[in-house]
Amino acid sequence: MHGFGLVPEDGFVEQLKRWLSLQGENAEVINAGVSGDTTAGGLARIDWMLASNPDALIIALGGNDLLRGLFPEESRANLDGILQRASEAGVPVLLIGQEAPSNYGEDYKRDFEAAYDELSKKHQTLLYRRFFSALDRLGTREEARALYFQDDGLHPNGVALLVEDMGPIVIRLIRKAEGAL
Repeated sequence: MHGFGLVPEDGFVEQLKRWLSLQGENAEVINAGVSGDTTAGGLARIDWMLASNPDALIIALGGNDLLRGLFPEESRANLDGILQRASEAGVPVLLIGQEAPSNYGEDYKRDFEAAYDELSKKHQTLLYRRFFSALDRLGTREEARALYFQDDGLHPNGVALLVEDMGPIVIRLIRKAEGAL
């Protein structure tokens, strides 16, 4: 959520704030993302984040684990720890999954991606299965990357499309935090 390569107002958090406001939602969205962060970094910071008494959390970690080729079980354990602490604090979570590349093999891909579904069920979180799913639906992978990703092919610049697609489940998270779900 840090917004690598984007000016702050074009990043995910700022665009999500604007989108929520246009939907009539009065939600404060705080960016606790760190550029290049891994699930281990998120686990190391979760107690600090929970100390600020958030109403809800959006957990979007794992992409940098993939880039570093970390073992799926390591990422899973870190995410499990984050979600356990959030659960203990009574903070509802939207978990955002990551799609693993196939270059590490099909077993790696399957194990990494399955962790999000399994952990979401275990900790009763909301789940948005793949962070880039909105962009992937816009043609071939190559077309989407050419149009909606920065030159590195890893970081999106089509953030408005991500927000538009993910926004309704964020509103569900807000309702859950309000006790309406």
